[in-house]
Amino acid sequence: MNTYNGFPRTTVGGVSLPRLIVGTNWFLGYSHTSRAKDKFIRDFQTRDRIVAMLEAFLEYGIDAVMGPLSPLLEESIAETEQRTGKRIIRIYTPAFELDPDATPEERAEAVLDLCAAYQATFCLPHQMVVDALIDRRAGVIRDLDKYTSMIRERGMIPGLSTHMPESIVYADRQKADVETYIQIYNAAGFLMQVEADWVMRTINEADKPVMTIKPLAAGKLLPVVGLTFVWNTIREQDMVVIGTTTPEEARECIEISLDLINRRIPNNELQQTRSKNSLR
Repeated sequence: MNTYNGFPRTTVGGVSLPRLIVGTNWFLGYSHTSRAKDKFIRDFQTRDRIVAMLEAFLEYGIDAVMGPLSPLLEESIAETEQRTGKRIIRIYTPAFELDPDATPEERAEAVLDLCAAYQATFCLPHQMVVDALIDRRAGVIRDLDKYTSMIRERGMIPGLSTHMPESIVYADRQKADVETYIQIYNAAGFLMQVEADWVMRTINEADKPVMTIKPLAAGKLLPVVGLTFVWNTIREQDMVVIGTTTPEEARECIEISLDLINRRIPNNELQQTRSKNSLR
């Protein structure tokens, strides 16, 4: 396996970030496949296993993690930092209630306080918050400045996480105080609300760097297929967020990504099955 000094990086809100970011659905049990698969992930993943995966990413200088507020995730990140002596950049995507009758613990103030306590560098309110604020009729994201101000006040860099491409268009149009966007983007169109070419254009015309998520469509695309699509259709300032289940899977996706970024045909070891004996 090749050895690299570091993965290519970009700058977001004045912070250097690797262009490949560690995703966490396959740490925390969000398979987008079935309840049984979710349970398998939760039963399988321990703090030690998550730490081992984070260490694999750090071997390549990939030092940023995106995910929800989760004690297991935060404890795993902190332990990895302690073991390696390397700082990991936290990109948290908190969810909070917009209902004024919500309990104090569910409201934005308390959730954003916790986000800051978890040492988040970036705070991007989750899709369930952002997309609920979108007014398609007026073409705006209502009350967004209220929440970005609260994020800034707590020393974090604001962005927004969305499943709706309109979020990027509206935020740019209203000059929202955000430094980056999270947007679903994959060759299968999985969970995307419009066709891939529309999302491609939206990402490429965005005013700020975009963090693309679900590049393998929750495991429905081969790594070489999904990664070839995203790396060849995003800009140099944009990023890919990928979740993996084991350190070996992490290294494989990193190696494929490095080959693709450097315009090389990936040379990863292929699966060996009896049906392929005639190809040897």
